Amino acid sequence: MAELIGIAVHQQSRGAIQKLTQAQLNPHNGLGDYRGAKNPRTSVTLLSLHSWQAALAETDDFFAQEIDWIERRANLLIDAIEFSNAMIGRRLQIGEAILQITCETDPCSRMDSIAQGLKKALTPNWRGGARCQVIHAGKIECGEQVQWLD
Repeated sequence: MAELIGIAVHQQSRGAIQKLTQAQLNPHNGLGDYRGAKNPRTSVTLLSLHSWQAALAETDDFFAQEIDWIERRANLLIDAIEFSNAMIGRRLQIGEAILQITCETDPCSRMDSIAQGLKKALTPNWRGGARCQVIHAGKIECGEQVQWLD
């Protein structure tokens, strides 16, 4: 079973990232941050801890393993799940909230400014994460179980 191990938001493009221990998800704008305001169908971004660590290990940067996951600018960090194309349309529950995976999160060129080769390392196998739509509003909290509903 997977676990939610991180929550992060940012209120503007390239803006400061704030880590949270709990949050409220809603269908209108996800976590109410910059990403959520853009499109309800892609309002929340998920990142796999395993995929993040694998990407960091493939970069050309000796110190990449020390880069915090929030630099990816994803909203939720989950362990024990690796995302894929086969997951589009699937629903998962975190706390009271239900999310539906809508598409892959493509890594941007900003990743190479964090660590040389990071964008390339995040590109295969959905390592950059997944985008989701909030189907059912609810409170989420770090440490909660993440489970597939279908």
